[in-house]
Amino acid sequence: MTIKYRPILVATLVLVGLSLTLSSCFNTEKKSTEKSIENDTLATKYPSDVISFMEQWKILLGDGTKTDKLVKYKKDDFFYVDTDGKTDWVVYKTPNSGITSRTSSNTRTELGQKEHWIPEVGGKLTGTLKVMHVSTSADARVAASYSVVVGQIHSDEGNENEPLKIFYKKFPGHKKGSVFWNYEINTAGDNSKRWDYSSAVWGYDMSVVGKSPTSYPEEPEDGIEIGEEFSYEVNVHKGIMYLTFTSEGHETVKFTKNLLKSDFATKADIPEQIWNLYASIGRDGTEIDTAYAGEIQYFKQGAYNQTNGKKPEDNIVWSTGSETYGGDIAKQYANGCYAEVWFKDATVGPSTAPTVE
Repeated sequence: MTIKYRPILVATLVLVGLSLTLSSCFNTEKKSTEKSIENDTLATKYPSDVISFMEQWKILLGDGTKTDKLVKYKKDDFFYVDTDGKTDWVVYKTPNSGITSRTSSNTRTELGQKEHWIPEVGGKLTGTLKVMHVSTSADARVAASYSVVVGQIHSDEGNENEPLKIFYKKFPGHKKGSVFWNYEINTAGDNSKRWDYSSAVWGYDMSVVGKSPTSYPEEPEDGIEIGEEFSYEVNVHKGIMYLTFTSEGHETVKFTKNLLKSDFATKADIPEQIWNLYASIGRDGTEIDTAYAGEIQYFKQGAYNQTNGKKPEDNIVWSTGSETYGGDIAKQYANGCYAEVWFKDATVGPSTAPTVE
């Protein structure tokens, strides 16, 4: 008897071929998926990949999120990495209204130093940054309007005041904004009498304001543009604060401030700037003679938005009357009611002896 094997053989070969094809497709798809996951992992960058000091900080974000685990941490829309096409930057972004700290009504996406120190021991903070946006909604008569703080020294005891706040401020319609720094007195007695003395770096100091809610002073000739890079160094050494500000195309500016001995211990010491700016809200306090001597301090860095929704009639210095869309963060971002600051480099560590020039 003759057995016809050909049809069986053909069918078998077809099935084997189909099986091999399906297996090949599956393996190709699997490898493609694995490769895609690998590429996504390689493409993900964290702020700690750009600036490596993140283990020394904790952070508060503009939506109230807090964490002290910042290595390989990011959060979209608040704390993440972006690029200008050639350089990676750490982005700090925060709305005009969100959830903030116990001691402030202003939102922030800002680092807080874990290590604390006293001025006699000191420390050093540096940052290279560019401000990409400040709120376009505010009352121009209010000194804090259209501004963001990009670096601080904050006290952790006593009145919990701030011997240093570094600001960037730009009025709507202006190409250039101002960089200035404020010293808040460590108030003697009732802390409700506290005030800040402001010193201009480039552009104006904080006291230059509009004559009406929608009118602005002249644009500063020597100001810093949105997106223009500048750097600061804060070096507190043996109780003396040394500040250095640099930016390409601008004069390097330096300041020295004693944190152990007050310049404002009597009424006669109060500067004219303070009488003009704070008179309407009754802040005319004096400072403890020893200023911040022996008081625990720590650095802060990021975007501390100074523009809020509080009524200017209640405080013409700090209540900016900005639009907040009922606290809706997405709407605030969509309508320019936020602050955004990019850092490409920063360091924190012990103080160094100042250079003798």
